Amino acid sequence: MHLPFSEPLPVSKLAASFGNTSATYKFYWLLGIIELVEEGETTLAKRKLFARMIGNAWYTVNYFHVSFGKQDLIQQAVQTILEQERVTIDIKKPALLAVLESSLLRSTQQTLSHFNKNVPHWFLSPWFGKVSSENDVTYRKRIYAFSQLFENDCLYALYDDHIVINPKWVSYLQANAKVLKDFIYWNLTLFLQVRNPNVPDIANKLIRPPFRGTLTHQRKNYWDIVFKELGTVDCIFTNTALTQANYALDHFVPHAFVSHDLIWNLIPIDKSFNSIKSDKLPIMDMHFDGFFTLQKTAFEIINHFSPKSKLLEEYLTLFPELNGPDQFEYARFKEGIQPLVTIAHNNGFGYLF
Repeated sequence: MHLPFSEPLPVSKLAASFGNTSATYKFYWLLGIIELVEEGETTLAKRKLFARMIGNAWYTVNYFHVSFGKQDLIQQAVQTILEQERVTIDIKKPALLAVLESSLLRSTQQTLSHFNKNVPHWFLSPWFGKVSSENDVTYRKRIYAFSQLFENDCLYALYDDHIVINPKWVSYLQANAKVLKDFIYWNLTLFLQVRNPNVPDIANKLIRPPFRGTLTHQRKNYWDIVFKELGTVDCIFTNTALTQANYALDHFVPHAFVSHDLIWNLIPIDKSFNSIKSDKLPIMDMHFDGFFTLQKTAFEIINHFSPKSKLLEEYLTLFPELNGPDQFEYARFKEGIQPLVTIAHNNGFGYLF
């Protein structure tokens, strides 16, 4: 993916800012800059930018449990602020930014200011190459001094507590904001996929979705038919007898990890239990046998009453050659589910009990 060309601007320098990236800082730093420039700001307080870095990473870390790497301070900062500011995981971004920009907690202020040590000036390194005789302190001072003159048409000027966007870049950033954000998310996806090779759908875990899709289709055209045939179904978690009029449809492996609503991962459960289950993982030794039995029974019923149902095709991701109930194999199903549960747990998802 390439950035839009501009004859007078060194766009290649901007693209090169993501070269040799060992952490997520630069991605979230530039994303914050673009967001504020979109809002018409050209003199940007560093604290607002650092708050944006945390705000844009918040859901990826706290809800999806995507790993940024052990040394990444943004992930550590998100987790620290969650605990010390006593905000909720699902806090809306504007509310979170307000907390971060005005917090009087010394720990929060220190967490945000820590990014000032390296992020703002290292981002400009493509515009200001480091010579062998310079140490880091000298190099930092030179970038600050030269950036204030907008040397080499650099993106912004650096000051102690704020940056000023180079006037030459303002219209470019505003006109191409969407493409620039796509460029950031594309590169961030590649960066995080390397660190989370077994985590599905990284690209859709970088921003909080505006809404979660409903499971009305799966309920009406699959599980309601199963209930009509069976009458009642026992909840695999509580052993409560469920009826068609009184059940919740939930994900066996949390949606926050799998990021899909495929029918082979959905199960009817007790409504009251669903309200407290959250994104906890099932315990395979306790819950998988009941899950498999109900899944197979449901498949047999739908295959009989609605054999052309598109929902049945969703099982092909687990059983590529599935033609009927005889091929709905226990071992194959478990081999598909177990790694998902293990990887999700390794990424920070907790078990039910």
